[in-house]
Amino acid sequence: MKSRKEVIGSLYVGHLGSFVKVQLENKFQRSHLAKRFAQWQDSIMMRPDTLTPLFAKTESLEGIGPQLAKKFERLGLRRVIDLIWHLPVKLDHYPLYPTIAATPYGKPVAFPAEIGNHMASSSRAPYKITVFDNTDQVDLLYFNAVKPYLLKRFPPGEKRIITGTIEIFGGSKQLTHPPKVAPMSLQSSWQEYEPVYPLTLGLPNFQLISAIKKALRKLPELKDWISESELSEKGWPTIGAALQKIHAPRTEAELFPEHPLRKRLAYDELLADQLAQGLLRKYQKRQESPLISPSTQLRKDILETFQHPLTQGQLQVLKEIDQDLSSGERMIRLLQGDVGSGKTMVGLLAMASALESGFQAAFLAPTEILARQQFETIKKLMHGTNLRIELLMGNQKGRKNLLEDIAQNKVNIVIGTHALLQDDVLFSHLALVVIDEQHRFGVEQRLKLTRKGKCPHILVMTATPIPRTLMLTNYGDLEASRLLEKPKGRLPIDTRVFPAKRLEDIADGLQRVIDQGGQAYWVCPLVEESETLDLSAATERFEHLKSLYGEGTVGLVHGKMKSPEKDAVMEKFRGDKIQILVATTVIEVGVDVPNANVIVIEHAERFGLAQLHQLRGRVGRGEKPSSCLLIYSYPISEIGHARLSIMKDSNDGFRIAEEDLRLRGGGDLLGLRQSGLPSYRIADPLFHTDLLEMAHAKTQEILETNPHLKSEAGERLRTLLYLFGKDQVVHTLSSG
Repeated sequence: MKSRKEVIGSLYVGHLGSFVKVQLENKFQRSHLAKRFAQWQDSIMMRPDTLTPLFAKTESLEGIGPQLAKKFERLGLRRVIDLIWHLPVKLDHYPLYPTIAATPYGKPVAFPAEIGNHMASSSRAPYKITVFDNTDQVDLLYFNAVKPYLLKRFPPGEKRIITGTIEIFGGSKQLTHPPKVAPMSLQSSWQEYEPVYPLTLGLPNFQLISAIKKALRKLPELKDWISESELSEKGWPTIGAALQKIHAPRTEAELFPEHPLRKRLAYDELLADQLAQGLLRKYQKRQESPLISPSTQLRKDILETFQHPLTQGQLQVLKEIDQDLSSGERMIRLLQGDVGSGKTMVGLLAMASALESGFQAAFLAPTEILARQQFETIKKLMHGTNLRIELLMGNQKGRKNLLEDIAQNKVNIVIGTHALLQDDVLFSHLALVVIDEQHRFGVEQRLKLTRKGKCPHILVMTATPIPRTLMLTNYGDLEASRLLEKPKGRLPIDTRVFPAKRLEDIADGLQRVIDQGGQAYWVCPLVEESETLDLSAATERFEHLKSLYGEGTVGLVHGKMKSPEKDAVMEKFRGDKIQILVATTVIEVGVDVPNANVIVIEHAERFGLAQLHQLRGRVGRGEKPSSCLLIYSYPISEIGHARLSIMKDSNDGFRIAEEDLRLRGGGDLLGLRQSGLPSYRIADPLFHTDLLEMAHAKTQEILETNPHLKSEAGERLRTLLYLFGKDQVVHTLSSG
């Protein structure tokens, strides 16, 4: 028998400037994939020499040493090209006046002056520097001043150009903290308009301006990827002109997202993003994955145990999955469906096809609670099939023997959390990976699991309905399926909104729920008191409800508990041994207790819409009418009020997702960032929706007519990809 090291080898393949670890079974597969990967890399991504200076470190620019480079790095500006994409956010206007007497009051100005006396301040008075000419004088004021620094900046007896806003106080002219002090040598070439950039501590604006000007001089002559006729039609400049002009604005309007300059560059960024995803999908589709025939007998056995008919939506999605799995090309499909739409059953029936074809399947869940629940559900549905389903957790007993069995194909389905991603978890016949609530896992985590087989098929599932904007920007490399209907018998959830002053009434009212045989969740945002957030802690609420209903009636789960403790409490709640479960958002995803028919959410105004919808989905899973009670505290923001109104009015997850995107961006939808859409330097997908649609349509045209980016047109598009750094990120997109 071969050792596990012999069963699966490892190969590090250079992938567009990074390394991707690929696990394979034999030397032939390693060399074959390496050859194909190299061919793809050579045909798509070969950076032209003319762009090389743009990808040098910022220190390659004259006058930028290690200390200044570190300040740039704090802004994410590591390379010359990063400086070019660092765009101004504001425009200062300092018209130069010939004398102090000629300068107006109360508006930004610039004027030449000689530096006079420095007057050190007392503990309360500001540090004062007098500057003058033959017409008048001005006192420059600094608070919390450092004298050696100011003596160096304003050497007495020398002349400087001073900028700022002059005010009159006590009959004297004063100017507080001049934003810019320039040498007199600039007087003849004074630039009265100055772009202002995002800065960091210790980095003045003028140093950034100087570095960006040097970076722009490194730009080669760029051949545009947009035709002259299209540019003329849209009123856009060429790419070269756009990059120069964007850093030399003459009006505030040039900084707005609707200005042609910004729209031109926003479109370029979105096109680069869409094209990178499209090329990735094309590449992934070319990978040979295991041929999997649609299951017949095993699906029949599972559905007989399930005893519920599939919805038309589930049948349609299964048809799409079956076509993918039997095509010989790799399936990379996103299944999105609202809470309770039956995604898990679709995932299980897809795995049934892999098992019936002689392969293994893996199911990755975001939390231990959900992993255990899915394990119990799947094992019950597959009872009597003689197939082995195992749960893999972090530090479980018998782990070593279980890993040996997985590597030797003695386990058919492995269900687990992050433990599945560890290097010592090896498969011999993994053909399908199902990732539940995929937005909970980072790109590298998902990628790591999909490398544990020979190009396994990938089905990622989310209960968060995803609007089209986010589909294009975050999931452009996946095929997408939607489950729009829920299984028959699901009752709508009655959602009500109450102020915090009704909290005691609601707590008392839970007795009626218990008397009628129901159960309730009570969700609190924090585990313990916070000095910065005036929120009720789960532990305090637990003690309060326990005092009302008794020791054996109320349970508590939160993220700081050890897994066995959480599992024990959840098992009691599932078994109706406790009637009220006080919890943090660890119960947000997937927890299924059909008898629970009430959920109370404290400080609901602080949650995102998508999270509120996920939490509400914990009830309404049984035959009893269900309620969701949203408790808010004053003061409540306009956005918080809007969220609660939407939740009260709608149970439609897709409408809620669109509203969430409108209110706060897509971060909450994706679960990886608390707010904001996918990170772009220039584009605003909410504002530039029309440009996103244009970029998507153009990408489809390119992939249809020139998928390998050949010819002169292809060369120009490669330049676009390089300018936006897509050669560095394509490999991370491959996880879906």
